[in-house]
Amino acid sequence: MTSATLETNRIETPKDMKTFFTIWGGQLISMLGSGLTNFALGVWIYDQTKQATPFAITVLLGTIPRVLLLPIAGSIADRFNRRFIMIVSDTLNAVLTLFIFLLLGAGNLQLWHIYLISMLGSILSAFQEPAYSASISMIVPKDKLGSANGMAQMGQAISSVLTPVMAGALFVFIGFNGIIMIDFITFFFAIAALLFVRIPQPERAPEHKDKNIWQDMQFGWNYLKERKGLLGLLYYYAMVNFLLNWSAVLLIPMVLSRFTADVLGIIQTVMGVGMLAGSIIMSAWGGAKRRIPTAIGFIILGVTGFIIAGLQPNPWFIGAGIFLLMFSVPLASGNSQVVFQTKVPREIQGRVFSVRSTISQSMMPLAFLTAGPLADKFFEPLLQDGGALASTFIGQMLGTGAGRGIGLMFILSGLTGIIVSIFVYLNPRIRNLEDELPDALPDEEKAPQA
Repeated sequence: MTSATLETNRIETPKDMKTFFTIWGGQLISMLGSGLTNFALGVWIYDQTKQATPFAITVLLGTIPRVLLLPIAGSIADRFNRRFIMIVSDTLNAVLTLFIFLLLGAGNLQLWHIYLISMLGSILSAFQEPAYSASISMIVPKDKLGSANGMAQMGQAISSVLTPVMAGALFVFIGFNGIIMIDFITFFFAIAALLFVRIPQPERAPEHKDKNIWQDMQFGWNYLKERKGLLGLLYYYAMVNFLLNWSAVLLIPMVLSRFTADVLGIIQTVMGVGMLAGSIIMSAWGGAKRRIPTAIGFIILGVTGFIIAGLQPNPWFIGAGIFLLMFSVPLASGNSQVVFQTKVPREIQGRVFSVRSTISQSMMPLAFLTAGPLADKFFEPLLQDGGALASTFIGQMLGTGAGRGIGLMFILSGLTGIIVSIFVYLNPRIRNLEDELPDALPDEEKAPQA
């Protein structure tokens, strides 16, 4: 046994999902409010700048601090009350939203304010993410973890489907200020839900109590390094996240290069519907018995959607491919998440999950930084009329003109994802890790003694 062994008689097995439903409902309302604000801020940024670069900067500032701080935040999630961490994060996010409202009302909102708020929001997300992830196995029965993960994905999908429609209508009736105030109010639903529930906090094992935060970070890394299957899986996810973001960040310019904003809105709605459909299936199904091969299979299905989306400058192809991609995401993610929740002891999930997220998301900033320049300077010129590939079979198959270089990038992402997935499946340490690594979460646990 490793030093991470749990004393399972200290924690009562969750009997139902009432606590999870309460927290999930509060978070869903808050996500809807945040989605409205994100839409409104996007409109404001474009209205002020008429450029794409500020969007890329906003995404980067909303990603990098979170990735860098996750290992520290994971240690804190294991040391302190996870419910309290989530409450503080939601409260401070509400303060940031109020700050936007006040600046906007005074006519002083500037682009650098948005950059700063994105960075601060990313910092808060770094602390909330491991606290929330590590809490799920504390409040959800083991046999319901797949359903809970499906519902967590469903919340994001519902938000992505509803917020564009809601924001468009609300923008007309109550304006930017009104949308920001709605977002501010919705944070209190998330906070109230957390105030009315109890999330058990696992006791730190004696051998971990004297460790500092730096040692905790090393522990999370060493825990994964000693389990080659889990670590290999994370390197695979890092590659997949790079491919997904390298192409997906270019979806908007690929569509708008040929079609109107109305078509883009429909395709974005189709994205949300695809993710919602996959989330509903994951929630009802709960996942497969062999979760790792299943997750790899759905990743292959998802990246195949990239190939379909890039084939032709046709909204039906793009919509079908993006639907397939987003349909597969919750099914792959949900099955994978259950593996980590059952294989990693509860008392160290904050540290391990934060290192997991740092590794799997480490390539995302590189994708954001390289996708635009490569599209503009290399891939798009290849398939312009008279370009190097215009008269080849690639040009004949994909077509030429605006957006076709990005279509080629989509296809290359999909093909690379399929090849990498096949090699990962052929690796027995990854494919069989569910058998080789024992469960750290027992099916039944003794209730605490009175």
